[in-house]
Amino acid sequence: MPDSSRTEIARAYPDRVEVRGHDLTGDLMGRLTFTEHFHLLLTGREPTDDERFFLDLLLVAIAEHGLMPSNVAARITLAAEPDSLQGAVAAGILGAGSTVLGASEACAQLLQRGRTLRDPVAVAQAIHAARQRMPGFGHPLHTPIDPRAERILELADERGISGANVAFARSLRTAVNEVWERPLVMNVAMPIAAVWLDLGYTAATVKAVPILARTASLLAHLAEELERPIGFSLARAAEEAVEEE
Repeated sequence: MPDSSRTEIARAYPDRVEVRGHDLTGDLMGRLTFTEHFHLLLTGREPTDDERFFLDLLLVAIAEHGLMPSNVAARITLAAEPDSLQGAVAAGILGAGSTVLGASEACAQLLQRGRTLRDPVAVAQAIHAARQRMPGFGHPLHTPIDPRAERILELADERGISGANVAFARSLRTAVNEVWERPLVMNVAMPIAAVWLDLGYTAATVKAVPILARTASLLAHLAEELERPIGFSLARAAEEAVEEE
C-alpha cells in the first residue's frame, strides 16, 4: 500500500528542486518542452515521440473554440473583478463537466465498457433506451463532421497508433446513427479519448488534457478582456435573452 505521507512528484531543497527524481535546473530546464514536462509530471516518465506528438495534438485541438461557456464565465468574472485573474481562470475551469471540457472522460469510460461488451449497437441501444446523451456524439455547430475529430483520427492512422479504442469509436459512429435513426456527428471528445486510451493512458487522466488546454485559452481571453473588455456586454446579452415570468 502506498505511503500516504509522501509524494513522488517533486520536492524543493535549499539548493535544488527535484521533479520526478530529476534535477529541475540541471536536467529538465532547457531540455524539456512544457508538453514533455507535463507528461513527466502526470506519468512519472518522459514521453515517447508518439506520446509527445499526440499530447501536443490533443492540447491544440481542444484549447480554443470561441466564446464557449468557460470563456464567457471567465470574462464576466474578470469584468466584475479585474484584479482577480486567478479567480477568472478558476471560474472558467469550474464549468468543466460532462457537456463542456469533461466529455472526453465520459467517452473514455464508455469505450472501456463498450470494448468489454464488444457490441457497439448494444451499447448505443442501452444509452438510447435510458434516454441519456451519447458521449462524444452531437454538436450544435459542426455538421456533418467535426473537423477536429477527423484530423485526430487521420493522424492516428498515419502514425500507426490507432488501436482497439479508435476502432470501437468508429464502430460506434455507425451504431449511433442506426439507433438514433439520424446522423449524429462524432465530436472531438471521442477521438481524444480513443487516442488517449490507445496510447496506454488511463481513463482517469484524460480529463487533464482539456483542462490544461483550456487554461491556456482562458488566459488569452482574459488578456484580451483587459485590453478590449466585453464581459459586461456578455452579461447584458444574457439578461436580455431571458424573459421574466
